[in-house]
Amino acid sequence: MNRRFFLKAVPMAGIAGSLKTDKNILADIAGPAPASDRQYNLDLLLRICDPVISSLAKGQLKATMPTAVAPHYGKPVDKVTYLEAFGRTLAGLAPWLELGPDNTMEGSRRILMQEKTLKAIAMAVDSASPDFMNFTNKFDPQPLVDGAFMAHGLLRAPEQLWKPLSDTTKQQVIEAFKSLRSIKTFSTNNWVLFAAMIEVALLQFNGGWDRKPVDFAIEKILEWYKGDSMYGDGTHFHYDYYNSFVIQPMLVDVLKVLTDHQEGNKEQYELALKRMQRYGVILERQISPEGTFPVVGRSMPYRNAAFQALAQLALQEKLPAELTPAQVRCALTVVNKRIFDTPGTFDKKGWLQIGFCGYQPEIADVYTSTGSLYLCTTGFLDLGLPAHHPYWSSPAVEWTAQKAWKGKTVYKDHSLD
Repeated sequence: MNRRFFLKAVPMAGIAGSLKTDKNILADIAGPAPASDRQYNLDLLLRICDPVISSLAKGQLKATMPTAVAPHYGKPVDKVTYLEAFGRTLAGLAPWLELGPDNTMEGSRRILMQEKTLKAIAMAVDSASPDFMNFTNKFDPQPLVDGAFMAHGLLRAPEQLWKPLSDTTKQQVIEAFKSLRSIKTFSTNNWVLFAAMIEVALLQFNGGWDRKPVDFAIEKILEWYKGDSMYGDGTHFHYDYYNSFVIQPMLVDVLKVLTDHQEGNKEQYELALKRMQRYGVILERQISPEGTFPVVGRSMPYRNAAFQALAQLALQEKLPAELTPAQVRCALTVVNKRIFDTPGTFDKKGWLQIGFCGYQPEIADVYTSTGSLYLCTTGFLDLGLPAHHPYWSSPAVEWTAQKAWKGKTVYKDHSLD
């Protein structure tokens, strides 16, 4: 870490962020330059994450985080919402942290956030911490879900978030994950993947894994495939974004870990990836010329997590041939502006508020609390690509719907199977 650079860079970053000329504003309206796309998205991601990570790093998350809930909410909120906030934040923040420190303004911000995040992990799993989190089924099965998102985050940043942990903290994380085995996962929906994600994390981190829940999850998800890239959430198909919120990102990464450890079927991984690539095409085509997309199905307060699958394809450099990196970057950036620039998205202290576009508590499902909202960070996985990557450095281009509604050349769409 270059501490001297860090001390110089952070004040300059604050000054630069506060300066906004008329020319800058007009440029934003007309369409940002590629460099500003990354700056906008990074500033936004850190704005979302910082209240969670900074509070937890100081052992003050439970003391400071709001515990707003949806109408008719039925869970013991104080027993589940904090792990929701942290696990989900980690799942989205991790790829950017995995880039590691460097002598740039952005690198200095990573140094600071990594240090806070490592402290936050330790606080979450230390039984002596005021923010020790619930990894049991004593109150509600919800911790299985968010323990899995936490595991996903650690898998996405093994070099920067797992290796630097102390041996004591690593063992506490492993014990926390193993304690989640006491929660009997639902066998009829996407919850089978949460148990699988926990076990492959234990495999990755030499914690002593159990492959039975993993094999069961893979078997059920593949069995529920409905065609043209879409999996059912159970035996029935639901028109919502759970293929992106959970199913396809977790399935692909579970299969990838198994393949990397010679414990899985490479053909299954390649099939799941092929389906997610087709799903990525569908997601991109749903983004309108104005940066809107259909508000349909459960869990819309997860906001841009609806595009986690597309952002993960970008992160893993697995975008299908139909999509250029620049068009995906431009489309996702305008979506984020439409969602997060809306008044009411954040409260006065910087915490997310329940809603899809602003403050809209009525759109929430009965299981939604403040912590639930932080799944939106998974819509920023593309920030795990370095700034010089063509995804960020290529000139801005139009995405599919922009071209289609201007009468420009758009190639026909086609189903996968």
